[in-house]
Amino acid sequence: MKVNVNAVNFTVDKKLVDFINERLVKLEKYYDKVVSSDVFLKVEKTSEKENKIVEVKIHVPGDDFMVKKQCKSFEEAVELSAESLERLLIKRKEKSRTHI
Repeated sequence: MKVNVNAVNFTVDKKLVDFINERLVKLEKYYDKVVSSDVFLKVEKTSEKENKIVEVKIHVPGDDFMVKKQCKSFEEAVELSAESLERLLIKRKEKSRTHI
């Protein structure tokens, strides 16, 4: 699976990109037809601590899934996004099995 990481208005370090790649590649365990994913990292200018926003869009044949999470750190937001996507992909896989 191809993972595209886009940081909005800041440069992202290699460790974070590696973490995102590693975590999202694991999604293929749940649904092997994932084509690619786009990850958008944003920092909201607020006084709140939870100002890191991660949007993950994954492309599967016939569908796109989008998850957006806001947390204190990018790693936490990526983790929560990946967990949500796992649930979505499991549902998608079960749905496609019932139509066969």
